[in-house]
Amino acid sequence: MATWGGGGVLPRIGGMTEPFAVPAPAPATVLDLGGRTALVTGAAGGIGRACALRLAAAGAKVRAVDRDAAGLEGLVESTAGLPGAVEPHVLDLTDLDAAEAAAAGTDVLVNNAGLQRVSPLEDFPPDVFHTVLTVMLEAPFRLIRGALPHMYGQGWGRIVNISSVHGLRASAYKSAYVAAKHGLEGLSKTAALEGAAHGVTSNCVNPAYVRTPLVERQLADQARTHGVPEDRVLTEVLLRDSAVRRLIEPEEVAEAVAYLCGPHASFVTGTSLVLDGGWTAH
Repeated sequence: MATWGGGGVLPRIGGMTEPFAVPAPAPATVLDLGGRTALVTGAAGGIGRACALRLAAAGAKVRAVDRDAAGLEGLVESTAGLPGAVEPHVLDLTDLDAAEAAAAGTDVLVNNAGLQRVSPLEDFPPDVFHTVLTVMLEAPFRLIRGALPHMYGQGWGRIVNISSVHGLRASAYKSAYVAAKHGLEGLSKTAALEGAAHGVTSNCVNPAYVRTPLVERQLADQARTHGVPEDRVLTEVLLRDSAVRRLIEPEEVAEAVAYLCGPHASFVTGTSLVLDGGWTAH
């Protein structure tokens, strides 16, 4: 089972050549989070790492939450010279009370941590289903719950939930992940409706497949479940429905998060910012 955290940007996926790959983009959104505290879950690798670095580059003090201590240490080393700072918090999000407590005093909350299991419904382990829902839906609820008192008290807050195309569309063999992401969409909208009067916005960012360790670790399961060779999973399964035939870079997702935290997005709430290369245009 693939789990959250660990690793950085992958030069390639499973040794396969990716069509139309592009270099990671430089930050584009002008964002000043000096004096703000951000919390990012799943911050040791992939999207979470990119978000933590982007928010620190904007001057935020970032609480980087992950259960991967070594990955967090590497993240901290990468922040040298940035205007903000990263504080590592080693935490397993299945400890829901600890998760809620960690969010106290947070101005910007990025719910990113996730895990994946690719398996038919009839073979899907119930304990894994429960863990996925705990980490990807119940933990975000508890983190939002922990962050809101401070956000409401100061009249400002930004909640960004890293959802997925699978929060809008289903795929076979991903029952837990799809259920969790669909639930996260509803939670995010509810937080938007309740938080609007208090200056708090809540939105989802919905990427398709991102160049992360989470994607790389599911290749073997995808190959077995779909009955294709592993070296053809990228083009025949993952990118099959995408008009733009490449993976998304974590930094592209982080830039969307930065936009939602910035002054030009104060009227954007209760919605989903889709980065899917045309997948949902079908």
